[in-house]
Amino acid sequence: MTVTLRAACAAWMFLVVGQAVAQTWPTRPVRVIVSQAPGTSPDIVARLIAERLARAWGQGVVVENRAGGQNVIGAQAAARSAPDGTTFFFATTAAIVTNPVTFKSLPYDPAKDFDAVGMIAKSPMVVAVASGVPVKSIADLVALDRSKPGALSAAHEGPRTFSGMMSAALNQATGMKLLQVPYNGATPAIQDTIGGRTQVVFLSSAAVAPFIKRGDLRPIAVSVARRVAGLDDVPALAETFPGFDYSGWFALLAPAGTPREVVARANRDLNQALGEAEVGQRLRDFGLLLEPGTPEALNDFLAAERARWARLVRDIGLQPE
Repeated sequence: MTVTLRAACAAWMFLVVGQAVAQTWPTRPVRVIVSQAPGTSPDIVARLIAERLARAWGQGVVVENRAGGQNVIGAQAAARSAPDGTTFFFATTAAIVTNPVTFKSLPYDPAKDFDAVGMIAKSPMVVAVASGVPVKSIADLVALDRSKPGALSAAHEGPRTFSGMMSAALNQATGMKLLQVPYNGATPAIQDTIGGRTQVVFLSSAAVAPFIKRGDLRPIAVSVARRVAGLDDVPALAETFPGFDYSGWFALLAPAGTPREVVARANRDLNQALGEAEVGQRLRDFGLLLEPGTPEALNDFLAAERARWARLVRDIGLQPE
């Protein structure tokens, strides 16, 4: 047998074995680690996706919450899991992109410890004010801030969180001097804004959507380059400040070394789930922008995000700790 023929046979056998693995996997329950607490928007979305994947795989798909440490606990647990196709990580911007530029060291390497499976959705940030604050646009807010220096404050989830960095970037882009008020989570930040203790809140669309629908908060801008379905009358910050285009996102990752055939099937079934009308509508109700795609596309996106967020952290003067 020639060398060329042996190589062709080996490649064929590899393909056959890979297809067999993909067809028989999973043979036991799968877990999806979420680095946020139960009831948060990432947890809700993860459970919706897990339910669909369980149907496709014929196995239980259990969401395991490992909250704390600004996503470090959950990310570390996922990174150290066996790459055997029984563990996935429901990844967010903080765990994979912003933590590396806001912490001096991490017990996991976001770029090396995970294999990309697929993007799920982007989560635009929303600048909102309490219903009693007399502004209807970013221009109004800038004017009010200039007329009352030091009187306005912005609630967010902490200076090293996505919302905290976005709030600081808003000050930088607009020239405002909103007092930055950190909270331990989105819920108290929203409650204090509604109650009048703070005037502005900059959080994910998923977090503020219910309060906007009830009229407790008034959205005045979104953080992405284009307007968002469901918030069609709310201008994008980029309309006034070109280049301002940031969003959170949810993606599915696997521990590095997970069989490629498993990753390929998980990507296929994830995209099929995102294509279901009911799933799409529920995610859009959360203010999310569906972004199904390939593992390769997700890898490219993550590389670009790491570079972009590193620049933003330098621009706002945030020092890693």
